[in-house]
Amino acid sequence: MGKLQQFEITFDNSKVMYSPGESITGTVSVKVGQSLPCKAIKVNCNGFCGITTKVNDTAWTLEEQYFNSTVSVSDKGTLKQGEHTFPFKFLIPATAPTSFEGNYGKIIYRVRAFIETPRFAKDYNIEKAFYLLSLLNLNEVPDIWGTCLSEVTQQFTYMLVKTGTVVLKAQTDMKGYTPGQIIQVTAKIHNQSGKNTGNMAASLVQRVTYETKRPTHDLRNIADVEGGAVKAGKEVEWKEQIIIPPLPQSSLAGCDLIKIEYYVKVSLKSPDVMLTLPIHIGNVSLDKKLHPSKKAAHSSSDAAEVTPGGANSDSSTSATTLTLPPRPAPKPAPRPTPRPRVSSHNSPSAPPADYRLGAEGGAPVNDGFPNKRQSQLVSPNAFSYAPGLFFPQNQPPSGPGTAASGSTGATAPYPTEHAASSAPTALILPPEYDTSAYPQDHLEKLGGVCVNANVQVRASRVSEDVLQLAP
Repeated sequence: MGKLQQFEITFDNSKVMYSPGESITGTVSVKVGQSLPCKAIKVNCNGFCGITTKVNDTAWTLEEQYFNSTVSVSDKGTLKQGEHTFPFKFLIPATAPTSFEGNYGKIIYRVRAFIETPRFAKDYNIEKAFYLLSLLNLNEVPDIWGTCLSEVTQQFTYMLVKTGTVVLKAQTDMKGYTPGQIIQVTAKIHNQSGKNTGNMAASLVQRVTYETKRPTHDLRNIADVEGGAVKAGKEVEWKEQIIIPPLPQSSLAGCDLIKIEYYVKVSLKSPDVMLTLPIHIGNVSLDKKLHPSKKAAHSSSDAAEVTPGGANSDSSTSATTLTLPPRPAPKPAPRPTPRPRVSSHNSPSAPPADYRLGAEGGAPVNDGFPNKRQSQLVSPNAFSYAPGLFFPQNQPPSGPGTAASGSTGATAPYPTEHAASSAPTALILPPEYDTSAYPQDHLEKLGGVCVNANVQVRASRVSEDVLQLAP
């Protein structure tokens, strides 16, 4: 550059994306190798739209300007050798449209800086672009709720003399999407002819219209999916998904020269049957809580609530209660079967005759421990894969509270409150000696005749040994 060694524009915080109504600030940096006389240093910020009829042509046929502001950051003088910085600030109008670049037109925003020198000297200029994003809230688009549905019936001729009919119905799950969301496409094809159709296809299409003297339409397939054919006389339902890539929004509010539209095209390759489903692409996705029908249903449900009568109840509330349909009378609940009175020391329910002790994960215990059998529901296969499982009546007693050795597959289906209760076998407790004078009496109460018989047998054996030892 000769005398000028550095000339650049820098935005504060290295920001390049702005919103309408926001301020854009930055600095212009100038570095000169020797003194440079200048008339002024100016900074300009402008935004405009230009369109043409030729692809990638910058000789605009029509232009539309949104704002154009210029400030002088240095008056007439001489820039001394070294570095110089000049700050600037501009306010972006709130009505400016979103930035856009297409084949036949652009919406451009930029900041330019100029160094005006005396006559017969070289002027210097530089520019830097920035981008504007005006968010499109889909919840504010009219008639955006619900599904998009279309149907077409096509008659065609095949084999020279035969005719047939194909009925194509298609719909999308919503009317508005944001980039990254998925379009759910559902199509029903009824082939009422004797000839198989071609493959089904669905495409997301972008249509950009440039409003020149003769409008230019630029069509572009964003995404394509393809299905199978429909056999003669058959009716098929086809479901497919299309993921939306990063795309410009549907509406360029504030721009009259460029119009962007999106639609889903559903078609058959043979015969030539096609329909379109228009959709919107925005920046703020639909919020189901803001659905008008749901709002109305919520408000009607609130209005239908009946307040208790009294001095504060008004005539509108009473009128609402009169219009409500009568509710059917509730059915009487079945009366519970009377339960017999039992002792507090007995089990809540007696096991059947063929009941094996421990089959439900534990035997009933006394009142000193919580009894879990009343609410415990054990699956029949709960212990099917428990290696080493045993039941107390098939094993010799191992002492009070002894857990099963080697049992690893069965666990209690409820939180354990004692260490012994975590074992899958029955919890064996010592007898309560405080309720009887002798242990034998308590054993007789628990064991019955079998316990008494064992005591008598042991006593007879002791007496025989004594007689044999006598001289």
